[in-house]
Amino acid sequence: MKVDLVDGTYELFRHHYGLPSAVREAGSRTAATRGVLTSLVVMLEKGATHVGVATDHVIESFRNEMWPGYKSSLGMPEDLLAQFPLLEESLAAAGITVWAMIAQEADDGLAAAAAMGDGDSEVEQVRIHTVDKDLAQCVRDNRVVQVDRRKELVLDVAGVQEKYGVLPESIPDWLALVGDSADGYPGLPGWGAKSTAAVLRRYLHLDAIPKRGERWDVHVSGARRLAAVLAERIEEALLFLDLATLRTDADVGTVDGMRWRGPTPELAGVCERLNAEALLRRYEKMAERV
Repeated sequence: MKVDLVDGTYELFRHHYGLPSAVREAGSRTAATRGVLTSLVVMLEKGATHVGVATDHVIESFRNEMWPGYKSSLGMPEDLLAQFPLLEESLAAAGITVWAMIAQEADDGLAAAAAMGDGDSEVEQVRIHTVDKDLAQCVRDNRVVQVDRRKELVLDVAGVQEKYGVLPESIPDWLALVGDSADGYPGLPGWGAKSTAAVLRRYLHLDAIPKRGERWDVHVSGARRLAAVLAERIEEALLFLDLATLRTDADVGTVDGMRWRGPTPELAGVCERLNAEALLRRYEKMAERV
């Protein structure tokens, strides 16, 4: 069997900002949710059997206490923010496993579910549907992969290396040094994507990089300057590394618990509120095949 994990927060954003500008400006508190539910039924129609969706029920997480500039709900459109609980309600009504993250983030939920699926001998492959570079750290050979559904692109270990220049296990270290503007932390000055990748290809992790004054066994332009910056701001780099490292201890249940067994009776009322009667019929038709 294959396990499909979906970044519900990313999907909600994607469908919201994919709407015509006139619709967004007029305000819509259901359209993005309807779009996500549609994308999930398409996944089921294409053969998905075990599906789980993680959402940021609360945008802020424990990481906001670690770094004041970390991403938050500040400035988010109200009609988008209001759809998180609606999306979670709709997914549950559709019979789809949903992890509404509170203390942690959706990314942590996906990482925990990926680890859980990876540890199940009956699972052939775990597919994480998101373009978020944080999740690249979860990729394992061709067993746990990252999927960009829009581009129909699948990243295994070789794909992660080609895209970022490092192995999946080095992604948190790469983000710590380069920074992640989407998550709100800057990385270290002078540590660009290419130079950082070159260093980590040799040393894998931040703590294995030679200290200032020690010889670097890698040819990188400005190595002495980079070493000096790392030495001066090592505590900051370690903090960013902690921010970038996904947690895998969330309670996400079991693989069998993710099996889609059809929608619940509540889906009819949800689809009425979403003005999505045709969507209800698609879920009901899929249930006939279960």
